[in-house]
Amino acid sequence: FYFISRPLAEALCPTTRGQTCEKNCGKNLDSCSCHTTCTSLANCCADYKEYCVDISPYSGSLFGGTDFIILDASFETASEIECRFNGNISTVGYVDDGGTGHCISPLLYETGWIPFEISSDNGTTFTRAGTWLSVHTGKLDSKFKAILDNSTKWQYYGTPNVGGTLEMTWNTSLVRAEKVNIELWGYRETGEPYTEYWLGEWHYLYSLAKDHPNNGSFSFLPKPAENSFSSSELGSVRVSSSSHPDGMWNVQAAWTEDHALAWHLEENFRKDSAGWALDKCLAWDELENQLPNFLSEIIDCPCTLAQARADTGRFHTDYGCDIEKGSVCTYHPGSVHCVRAIQASPKYGAGQQCCYDSTGTQVLTADSIGGSTPDRAHDWGSPPYKKPPRIPGQSHWIYDVLSFYYCCLWSDNCHYYFKHRPSSDCRRYKSPQSAVVFGDPHFITFDGTSYSFNGKGEYTLVISAEKQLTIQGRTEPVTETTNATKLSSVAMREASSDIIEVRLVSGNSDLEVLLNQKTLSFTEQTWMDLYGAFLFSPTSTNVTVMFPSGAGVEVRQREGTMTTTVLLPEDFKDATLGLLGKMNGDAKDDLVFSNGSVVQNSSNPEELFSFGASWAIANESALFTYDSEYLLETYYRAPRHDTSFIPVFLVPESPDDPLANQAATICSGGGSQFCRYDILVGRSPGIGNATRMSFQSHVSLVEDLKPVLSCGWLSPPDNGKKEGTTYLQGAKVRLSCNEGYNLKGSALRLCQADGQWSGEETRCGRVILLICTAADRIFFRRKIKAEDEQ
Repeated sequence: FYFISRPLAEALCPTTRGQTCEKNCGKNLDSCSCHTTCTSLANCCADYKEYCVDISPYSGSLFGGTDFIILDASFETASEIECRFNGNISTVGYVDDGGTGHCISPLLYETGWIPFEISSDNGTTFTRAGTWLSVHTGKLDSKFKAILDNSTKWQYYGTPNVGGTLEMTWNTSLVRAEKVNIELWGYRETGEPYTEYWLGEWHYLYSLAKDHPNNGSFSFLPKPAENSFSSSELGSVRVSSSSHPDGMWNVQAAWTEDHALAWHLEENFRKDSAGWALDKCLAWDELENQLPNFLSEIIDCPCTLAQARADTGRFHTDYGCDIEKGSVCTYHPGSVHCVRAIQASPKYGAGQQCCYDSTGTQVLTADSIGGSTPDRAHDWGSPPYKKPPRIPGQSHWIYDVLSFYYCCLWSDNCHYYFKHRPSSDCRRYKSPQSAVVFGDPHFITFDGTSYSFNGKGEYTLVISAEKQLTIQGRTEPVTETTNATKLSSVAMREASSDIIEVRLVSGNSDLEVLLNQKTLSFTEQTWMDLYGAFLFSPTSTNVTVMFPSGAGVEVRQREGTMTTTVLLPEDFKDATLGLLGKMNGDAKDDLVFSNGSVVQNSSNPEELFSFGASWAIANESALFTYDSEYLLETYYRAPRHDTSFIPVFLVPESPDDPLANQAATICSGGGSQFCRYDILVGRSPGIGNATRMSFQSHVSLVEDLKPVLSCGWLSPPDNGKKEGTTYLQGAKVRLSCNEGYNLKGSALRLCQADGQWSGEETRCGRVILLICTAADRIFFRRKIKAEDEQ
């Protein structure tokens, strides 16, 4: 034995003083760090990667079955791995021949980042920690799931002229086995709706094939389900190793998307699919009559497609009907694009869907089977998930999609469906207000005031104490030799939500997104459900953040600068302060110092500079990540507003400037003063051009979001018809009667500026030819008049 002093022992073995990341992930310890920023700051505890693990892949279907590896951590070959998700759902992992640990993701009833722990001693102790991203099946990339070949055929199988062999494929790497079982799983919801006993459950039904070669494809001729299996009308097919018992939970597997199980329904469905579906439709109609009305609490649809695509804080593209992907709108024929309300309604977890035709007009179910439909259960689910009607995907299928199959697709009885799922028009829709920061940097407030502020530091862009929304911006010099700054990072939070930061990465060519100070990867998913927010990043230069209040923040990288647009719904009126102004419709009081006083002369650049400086953030309220010595020294340990940095306030006008001609060529039209500044002061024609583009984009956005007046749906008269399905201001609708009826009232009605239809209500009265006496004519005239008045 060798004896050494305690100080020496602690120096040699820091874990003796508790300086280990075991069960300390996310913490800063005395002599080292287990916080996610420790890698870039080079102050990690020696065992950081061993216990605070990263994984690959980091995401998969909420159905589970994804085999992910634990990066950088080491395991003994004999280790017995158990992985515990959310503190209470366990799956069995393993160690491969190379000593790499693996976990299997479980079947979950929620989406978003799920915390997990890892035990290497068969569940006795859980020492390692990480997070797993559970994804809605509809949003999951196809490479992570099994694919139904011609999915429409699967879901119409047994209806007239639909039959034959069904086929499916999968990536064989998703299931590590030579032989696989092909299993059908069903989903059901039990218990009384809207009570604590209302539960959703996936359950194993039966196997379609056993010991099938894992060759990536399977085809079969469906047979009607036996016994009680046909009562399952929603389900998914799972491909898993034949080494597992039938229906074993949480094993490595590839799942198809959930779908209507037409192909396995009972023989009665195949004999008379329309009659079978009508019975189901009538039963659903009766159930809906007993359930609470959710329609009054969902948001109204935008009036136009332009509004729907611009209101990114409250509406997002419906993956089932996307104009950017060819407008394949299976459930909304005649529409070219649909959006969904991002947030579910507060009490019932209901959703809103809004669809538009090629003219940009909203399609209503009163006019077309392809119209906009509200949902009793939001397709994407809603926090806290886990129980109906908030389970992502499946609750929506049960209450809103299967019923559409019953009433509209498998039979011709859509009037039952639309009675309970009528389109909401847009008469109550209120467009959000938008504000923007762009270029070096320039600001346009919610009420339209524009100015420039070239301070260096960290500042409050928007703060709303009432709505608990905070958006902060960091600026840095454009170059070391220019006296102008640009926005380099935006951090935000609403109430107790996750903190989201979007910043320019080295080289300024891409955007980096941080979630609670940890860098996010979008290599697998473009949409993420976060705590108190949603995040969408389709490209490395484009990020949108959406909050429960309806606030939206769009960040775009343009020519090494950040353009940040903030959209706020009407609820924020009179509830905002900061560099983006006081949103109240009055531009005169937009620029308010943090002490409450108002800028007296908005054309004075020095006063504007003082106004901007007043909104420097306090240390205790900073939302930013400081994960480099540069950030620590420049912002964290320094005053949040750098008083030593004095920018150029006015654009120098010199015909001898080599950039003068480019400025004259590039900078034309609106916003030219901003463009000229960025070229002649920022010394960058590229940034100047990006500034011009950002200004024009904002002008277009404001135009798209302009309020549009609607007179509401106009019905055709009984025994008549109408021409025209547009109900916005200026729209004309022509009304006529069927043969044998006379028109009374107005044949042409115009949607007026007061929101009312012109003219009189249109009616169609019967035409009766009579050969009779004068007395008879008097009698019949009185009778017809009385009936028409009724």
